Amino acid sequence: MQSAWSKRAELLAAEYVQSSVDPRNSPTVYGSVVEFVENYLSLLYRREVGKGRRVWCPQWWSHAEAVARLDAVWRAWEHLRLDSRTGLSVWFLDHADPHMSVLFDPHGPFQFCSTASGHSDEMPPLQLIATPSGLYKSP
Repeated sequence: MQSAWSKRAELLAAEYVQSSVDPRNSPTVYGSVVEFVENYLSLLYRREVGKGRRVWCPQWWSHAEAVARLDAVWRAWEHLRLDSRTGLSVWFLDHADPHMSVLFDPHGPFQFCSTASGHSDEMPPLQLIATPSGLYKSP
């Protein structure tokens, strides 16, 4: 009997193939980055997280960097899915894998989060000193 995960993986692959159509007539498959992460990316990227090798925050949407990176990954996927030849490969190599490596990195934006204890707001923003007035002139 086929597992629910395997069936979903098959459906995802079928969606990808079916979505390789004329880009001028093709709406997005997913309506938002949330839909994309919940219904595609989280099922596609199966990794053991924790144990110091990889981290993940179940509340990824609470991290501005994660949202920005995952939004970029989603938008690239929506564009590259239309290329039935090398689109998915380009998406993995140039977009998904580099961004997911940063997100999974134990020193990345989810450094103090875990799937066991959840989200943490311990990560402070970068420290800044105000830019001196007039340093950059307007064009």
